[in-house]
Amino acid sequence: MIETIIDTLLIGKPQVFTDDGQLSAIVKTPIFDDIWLGEFGFEGNEVADMLHHGGRDKAIHLYPIEHYDFWQEKYPDVDALNQPGAFGENISCANMTEDKLCLGDIFRIGDALIQCSHARQPCWKLDHRFGKPDVLKTVLKTTKSGSYFRVLEPGKVQAGDSISQEHRPFPKWPLDEVFRLIIGGAHKGREDDLKYLANMSVLADSWRNRARQML
Repeated sequence: MIETIIDTLLIGKPQVFTDDGQLSAIVKTPIFDDIWLGEFGFEGNEVADMLHHGGRDKAIHLYPIEHYDFWQEKYPDVDALNQPGAFGENISCANMTEDKLCLGDIFRIGDALIQCSHARQPCWKLDHRFGKPDVLKTVLKTTKSGSYFRVLEPGKVQAGDSISQEHRPFPKWPLDEVFRLIIGGAHKGREDDLKYLANMSVLADSWRNRARQML
């Protein structure tokens, strides 16, 4: 069972992200006091693109702190990688990489209860954020995507709080494998797995729909 702590807790608000005025809330600020975690995420955290971000299945974005060594080595000139929050995550912590997490895992985090709903699908904003043309492609290749969680029980959360796994309903579905199937192009010849995922209630609706479309 996974046991870890919140190293950094972050929230953000939309701000100008591109030269043509597009907004994004990928830039986050650390929060040190306790903060309310509700159905749609942390109090004060906002999203700019409601079509692709936010909602119950994306209430929390978690990114493993272990991945930063890889990215810092690949892009040593990117200052944003010198501190947590570079990927727009709300939670930075150790021991929750995509190969360790399973779809549907349930965790007690502070006073709240959360469940892993899917991995993060990378988009062009990562390339733009780091000023590199291949960040998205590298995420697809390595599955260093980060993860999304829904909130089962609201409550207060603070940096330094424990993250304790309470239940693993689907041990045969590590998150990196789900990512490879739905996003990474590993679905060919795996119709049975796609059918299973398409009917898995704990998987985010958007990814269930994607699995159906791939059949």
